[in-house]
Amino acid sequence: MKPQALIFDVFGTLVDWRSSIATHVTAAYAEKGLDVDGPAFADAWRAEYQPAMQRIRSGKRAWVPLDDLHMENLMAVLERTGHAATFCPDEIIDLARAWEELTPWPDTCPGLMRLRPHHILAPCSNGSIALMTRLAKYARMPFDCILGAEIAHDYKPNPVVYQASCDALRLEPAEVMMVACHNSDLAAAQDCGLQTAFIPRPAEHGPDQTMDLAPEGDWTVTATDLNDLADQLG
Repeated sequence: MKPQALIFDVFGTLVDWRSSIATHVTAAYAEKGLDVDGPAFADAWRAEYQPAMQRIRSGKRAWVPLDDLHMENLMAVLERTGHAATFCPDEIIDLARAWEELTPWPDTCPGLMRLRPHHILAPCSNGSIALMTRLAKYARMPFDCILGAEIAHDYKPNPVVYQASCDALRLEPAEVMMVACHNSDLAAAQDCGLQTAFIPRPAEHGPDQTMDLAPEGDWTVTATDLNDLADQLG
């Protein structure tokens, strides 16, 4: 069955979060006359991501949008590195918003433009509606709507996130394809009855990446990038 809608993981699959965050952080430190290992800071910030969401997924904490978690996680890294007092509150807010200005991979926008005439396109991200809307405008990603964690008040890979996205489009899961570079994301979507497409992003975590270099499941489609996905979906 040709999918009516394609829903996308965003961080990693559509945008290069690591290099983008490293650039923002390096610039912020440079304005203070300080040096910083931008990629290492980006990795440390991202390392707080899953534990923060897991507290919500497990029910130990009530729903909090990812914007707030990013701010909390940023403060944790700044405090750990002794730089919490280096930046004023407005500067910390600006730095936290770096997640709204991430560079898309070279194939992202051309591929989405090829896919859009034939499919509904939407993010199914852990990012909030506000974050995804601003990121889409910044990166010029042509989404038709914003789906994902906020409409479910939960975080992937909990099933309700995928189910809520399908329900919002009034489509059956089998009519929706989840597109991601993370095998675990696709496994969760597949368990909910969605079609799946794997696209490797071997540079997501930098030159030493060891995870998600190849498909690890029986996905509906495996493509080299979004242009290849457009070719395979016709």
